[in-house]
Amino acid sequence: MSTILSVQNISKRYGAVQALSAVSFDIPAGSVFGILGPNGSGKTTLLGIVTDVLKADGGSFTLMGALPSAVQRRQIGTLLETPNFYHYLSGYRNLQIVANIKQQSESDIPRVLELAGLTARQHSAFKTYSLGMKQRLAIAGAMLGDPQVLILDEPANGLDPVGIAEVRNLIRKLAQSGKTIIMASHLLDEVEKVCTHVAILRRGELLGSGAVNVVLARDNFIEIGSADSKALAQAIQHHPAFVQLLPSGDGVLQVTFNDKVDPATLNNWCAQQGIWLSHLQTSRKSLETAFLELTNN
Repeated sequence: MSTILSVQNISKRYGAVQALSAVSFDIPAGSVFGILGPNGSGKTTLLGIVTDVLKADGGSFTLMGALPSAVQRRQIGTLLETPNFYHYLSGYRNLQIVANIKQQSESDIPRVLELAGLTARQHSAFKTYSLGMKQRLAIAGAMLGDPQVLILDEPANGLDPVGIAEVRNLIRKLAQSGKTIIMASHLLDEVEKVCTHVAILRRGELLGSGAVNVVLARDNFIEIGSADSKALAQAIQHHPAFVQLLPSGDGVLQVTFNDKVDPATLNNWCAQQGIWLSHLQTSRKSLETAFLELTNN
């Protein structure tokens, strides 16, 4: 898979604040790439550098295998701020203004309205739109000219659950059409649901990047319990695949193994140690727990 964006040792400082510190990662073509991190982690600064709104203090990046230029940037649609449309104008009229500013043909407006699911409301005033509709109109504006890459800064920020779901479905639809989508977000759940790849930032430093299921790997663990939890805890630590033991309340223990352990086999092993299990259940670490472990937070 070819690389759409390659970031190499990008650094940026604002006075005493190191916004980005030697950040490097690659974004594969056709991916939905999430730049994940809390507010102040450097996400928006990084997108600003890539879109030529800001200048980096150090490092470099390439777009579509070449040094950034006006040619490459014309193939990118961007949404870096909260939608700023004329409230008294219709969605269609607002897109006409966007098309003129971007020097794109107005003939593309019906296509992007259809993609954004706004055809039926295209002649309604912008002020009558829900928050989700307003954000979808902004993404429609970014899609004018049919760019191959979309850069979205916090596309679900401030939306209610319905609006978040609408934007999520639109991003999935665009990804299925072959677009590369780069989105910054502080919403862990949204990144897992829509992104194929992720880079995690904290205080301007890159903690990890790659496929979502690798960077945010979640180990399975087994919950076990018996009448004598103390004896069980002592015995399970001698299991050949034992890694970690955590109490979870009510005498139940969370046990992590270094290999996949069949529950029935584990039950038999405990019986051989003279311990009869009253509770046995395979569970999976929560996404939030995996993220907090990765960020040491």
